[in-house]
Formats: sequence, C-alpha cells, structure tokens
Amino acid sequence: MIIDKLFEKVALNGHVCVGLDTDYTYLPDAFAEQHPSIEEGLFAFNKAIIDATLDVAACYKVQIAYYESYGIAGLKAYRQTLAYLREKQAVIIADIKRGDIAKTAEMYAKAHFTGDFESDFITLSPYMGLDSLSPYLPYFEKQEKGAFVLIRTSNEGAKDIEYLPTEGNQRVYHVVGQKINEMGKPYIGECGFSSIGGVMGCTHADEAAEIRAMLDSTFFLIPGYGAQGGKASDIAKYLRNGNGGVVNSSRGILLAYRKQENGESDFAGCARAEAVRMRDDIRSFC
Repeated sequence: MIIDKLFEKVALNGHVCVGLDTDYTYLPDAFAEQHPSIEEGLFAFNKAIIDATLDVAACYKVQIAYYESYGIAGLKAYRQTLAYLREKQAVIIADIKRGDIAKTAEMYAKAHFTGDFESDFITLSPYMGLDSLSPYLPYFEKQEKGAFVLIRTSNEGAKDIEYLPTEGNQRVYHVVGQKINEMGKPYIGECGFSSIGGVMGCTHADEAAEIRAMLDSTFFLIPGYGAQGGKASDIAKYLRNGNGGVVNSSRGILLAYRKQENGESDFAGCARAEAVRMRDDIRSFC
C-alpha cells in the first residue's frame, strides 16, 4: 500500500509536506534572469527546492492550478516536476481537488494516476457524494495509489458548509469524515492507516482528540500550520503515536529566502532551513 511508504517517510524524515505551489514571481530576480522561460524557470526552481529538502520532507504536494495558470508551458513544468520527484522516489500528492462523477471521474483518475501527470496521491472533494470517489478505487486496489479527501479545511469559509449541524448533534464534516473512514477500511496498510486519507485543517485544536478517535484509520494531510494559526502543539493532537499525518507548508518554505538578508543567493538553502525548523518544531511535541 502506498500509505505504508508515506508512513515510513514520516517516521524517517518527519512530518513536513513541501508544497510546490510555485508561481514564477517566487523566483529570485537573478535566478529568473538565468531561467527566463516559464517552463524552464518553474522546473529549475522546483528542482533546487527538491534537492535541498529531499531528506527532511515526508512528501511533496504539487498544486496544479499554479501550473495551469501558465498554460502549456506551466503544465510542461508540472510534468517535469512530477517526473523528477518520481526519479527521486519521493511521495507525490497532486493537489487537484477533483469532485465529479462517472466517466468524468474515470478520466481524472486516468490522467493523474498514469501517464505524464502520474502521482501517488491526489486530493478529492466528496461533496457530490461517494459515487464521485468510487472511480478511483481500482487504482487504490491494484496500482498502489491513494487520495486525500476534503473533510475539514482550514479556510474561514469552511464554516459555511462543513460546520453546518446535522442530525445527532454532528456537523457536516463529522458525517463526511466517518463515511471516508469507513470507505477506507479495505485499503488499510500494515501501518494501520488507509490509502484513503483526509484533509484535516489544524486550526481547531479543541476538536482534535475527538476527531482522531473518530477517524481511527484515516491518515491526515494537515493544512493551516503557521500563517493560518496552527501550532505544532495542535498538530500533535491529530497524530497517533507521532505518526498518521503530514503537514503542508508552501510559501513558508518556498519564500523563506525573503526573510533572510541576501537570501536570494541561497533560496534553496533557506527553504531547507525552514523545512528543518518546521520538522523539529512538530517533532518536539510528538
């Protein structure tokens, strides 16, 4: 199961998920001058970040929208980034947030689990119903793939739908989480977690113990650390024996060089330093 590989990466390297949500404007000026094309610049920047963080990252999350925004050139950089991550045997989460049904979902699964855009995990939205997830199941069974399904997100607008009350004094995200946890039972690896994981924001730590107990076999992709207010002490509550989740940071790592004097000359080193700081911060509470 692919979840076992991710679990082992967390045990070895820590909980950091490096978000390669790369905008061309993130490139330092001198580096951009050396790599003036969108395709070359985005990939060269990503490659430098990957090389600098490979041994301190559990996985990499590549947000496709950043690349789609640049058209074909951006998607070529996306393809190159995924290929390089596969070459380095890194665990890849393609952040695509698909949520359609039937044949359309089958095509999304084919597009992002095979071919040019192949990844290990993808992100999915369940809000059209569980039949929007079922076309992906054959890939979990036969091709060592997985998904992180939106359960409770870290954005302020989560309250608009995810926090609405339902019968039994539960909220919508409780119901969604329980259904995802149950759907994931056939895909549990040796680590005790399922290859069907959940996106679980860490910005409401008061609910963490209840959620972890309720979603006993769901591995979490955890946004909200740092700028959104989530703390390492909060994240620890969503884990089980120090594992069971990865914590995403995108701009915090990619743009760490902007917080250092003369950081542009070693942007990859600054990214590594931030990933190490984040890793150690989280580990100190596990």
